[in-house]
Amino acid sequence: MTGRLVILTLTRIEAAHLRALVQQFSSLVEATQSEPDPALDRLAPDAYPDDADAAREFRDLTRGDLLGRRWHDAATVLRDLDTVEEARLEEALSPVDVPIEGDALDAWLRTLAAVRLVLASRLGIETAEDHDEEDPRFALYDWLGYRLDGLVQAADEG
Repeated sequence: MTGRLVILTLTRIEAAHLRALVQQFSSLVEATQSEPDPALDRLAPDAYPDDADAAREFRDLTRGDLLGRRWHDAATVLRDLDTVEEARLEEALSPVDVPIEGDALDAWLRTLAAVRLVLASRLGIETAEDHDEEDPRFALYDWLGYRLDGLVQAADEG
């Protein structure tokens, strides 16, 4: 995707919240290198579900690299979000364009999907039936899915 540009339009408050969310995810990934967090298990599922020893060995060999890539992807997203200036309260709902250039789109897709998986883990979402549209805690999960879908469509158009 090198040489390609996608413009993601958000409100300034959405950009600020997304930045905070990705910063939290980045910190979680970084801390998990030394203190495993079960919410990240969905990002590195067992390669051998029927063989606990082989699964543990594979996880021990690959988890650090995988989480390192997740951290790097999150840093790319944060770099792009840093182009959005902090807004005063009266500007919170004003739109702002976030440029996503070249291969950064792949990092955005991986990061939003990973954040959504971690959030699903925290909310106890394993299947579609676990999602409760009436529960306001699921609004962020839905919003991330909406933004992720838009970026997937942009990627498919290219």
